[in-house]
Amino acid sequence: MPEFITINKEKVGLAEQKVIDLNIARLPTYTTINLPVLVYRAPKDGPVLLLTGGLHGDEVNGVEIVRRMIERDIVIPEKGTVIAIPIVNIYGFIQNSRGLPDGKDINRSFPGAKGGSLAKLLAYTLMNEIIPEIDYGIDFHTGGAARANYPQIRCTFKSKKGKELGDAFGAPVLMHSSLIGKSFRSAAHKKGKEILVYETGESLRYDEFGIEEGIKGTQRLMKHLGMIKEAPKTNKSKTFTNSTWIRTKNAGLFITKADLGEMFNKRQVLGSIKDPYGDLNSRVQAPYDGMVIGLNNCPVVNKGDALIHFAYNK
Repeated sequence: MPEFITINKEKVGLAEQKVIDLNIARLPTYTTINLPVLVYRAPKDGPVLLLTGGLHGDEVNGVEIVRRMIERDIVIPEKGTVIAIPIVNIYGFIQNSRGLPDGKDINRSFPGAKGGSLAKLLAYTLMNEIIPEIDYGIDFHTGGAARANYPQIRCTFKSKKGKELGDAFGAPVLMHSSLIGKSFRSAAHKKGKEILVYETGESLRYDEFGIEEGIKGTQRLMKHLGMIKEAPKTNKSKTFTNSTWIRTKNAGLFITKADLGEMFNKRQVLGSIKDPYGDLNSRVQAPYDGMVIGLNNCPVVNKGDALIHFAYNK
């Protein structure tokens, strides 16, 4: 990388640390909304790693992972640079909501547009101010409302480098995930930058196990990249090439017998759908041999609702 990293026309040299505020927009009250970007450069040049949380405003586990790494000085490399953005979607974080005031999902708005909606403007800012300066990234996410994820890294196995980074991270689960159009990961990939997606827990609720696994995995990845010398012991991930959401064929009450991270055999019972009046008892079965990597924690379900995210290998 060059001697200086330049973000928002501010230069950060070797052995420097700096907080750079990116001005995004203003609220209707004329309150300015800035996006703080924390830059940590080692005395020695090396890879540039981006850490992002809160792309969706209610996904607090990602925010907490980056926050703890800042608090513990884990983000300070011995070689290279770490760029940390604990909260990407400031608007959603303030309101405990996933999206932005324009109703858009920023993770379906890349590469963005300078004159577009707020989501596209934020995406455009990331793509033009941050992505050109990095080599790799980890985008920390959390499951949706009442839907919890088992700690997992998602990357495309079609990318040799992406798979290598995923293995080095060593999350409990390594999941092949195709690039999704207009996502942050896809847009960065087109620019030659590999970004891993880490998922754990459910929105607006801390998942302590997943938070600490995310921190340990980041340290392992930094060691793999030569940015630090010491890291937690390497884990061998359970690797899966496919996944599917098991959906209910009946409305009713979902009674689960499955735990996140639990392995099941094909046709083994994962739970059941019952009605409030004692008449219905519909079994939910595993479609393949595999693992529960996502779970709907809401007991009241309608026909077609997603119950269990199931990972397997063909």
